[in-house]
Amino acid sequence: MLGSIDANRGDPQNGWDTDQFPSSIYETTLAMMAVLKMGGFKTGGLNFDAKRRRNSTDSQDIFIAHIGGMDMFALGLEKAAAIIQDGRISAMLAERYSSFKGEKAQDFMQGKMDMETLAGLAVSYEKLKVESGKQELYENILNEIILG
Repeated sequence: MLGSIDANRGDPQNGWDTDQFPSSIYETTLAMMAVLKMGGFKTGGLNFDAKRRRNSTDSQDIFIAHIGGMDMFALGLEKAAAIIQDGRISAMLAERYSSFKGEKAQDFMQGKMDMETLAGLAVSYEKLKVESGKQELYENILNEIILG
């Protein structure tokens, strides 16, 4: 069930929504990947409740900002589709989380295993090998597709 998305942005330095129009191709691409993976919009869509900024005070500024924000989401949608079609990130994620498909993992996720049993299971394992999250590879794939 995907309704409307509040598509304005904030400032990561502040930690809250500052009602600015979207301008990051990375943020809009990742958002549109989530939308595509959920089957797209059935109702609703993108909603800007962004405001005029201190240095952008006339009506033309807000008009230009709407155009720029929608252009950024349109490009993000194209890049998200390309990333999904490429398949490398999906394959890496499937490999990284492949243990989630095991019987014991399924029991836990379905509520058939309590935390005590899970803790006992963890203690029974040998020392686990630390595996790389491959963050730089994910980022490089995103850059390759987004930047062309």
